[in-house]
Amino acid sequence: MYGQGLLKGLSISIRHFFKKKVTEMYPEQKPNLPKRSRGWFELTPDKCTACGLCVNACPNGIISIESYKDENNKRKLVQYRMLMESCIFCGFCVEACPQGALYNTQAFEQTVFFREDLNRILYKAEPQSVQAERSEA
Repeated sequence: MYGQGLLKGLSISIRHFFKKKVTEMYPEQKPNLPKRSRGWFELTPDKCTACGLCVNACPNGIISIESYKDENNKRKLVQYRMLMESCIFCGFCVEACPQGALYNTQAFEQTVFFREDLNRILYKAEPQSVQAERSEA
């Protein structure tokens, strides 16, 4: 009675021992990730309308947006910043973006030496262009 379980367990172990190995040699070979894997975030600033829906959707409040209104009463993006040290990669901000300006990439190597390096500025407008547009308004 007790020997049958032991033999069954050993037979499974022996079968797995002779199968092809599935280990990936990570640093030398990059893994093939699924298309919808959640890595770093990227922003297309031309599509962003600075509506702030991504800021409201983030459960940890890591996203901050600076914007201003131009002469046509439209919001213009000045700075888009994410404090990645508290991000849980839930993807709510990507889903909330109506324009599709915020998206995930497949870059998954996110280790840094200093915690401040996790504070990512995804977009920052050049000061001359911002001041020129504000002076026209």
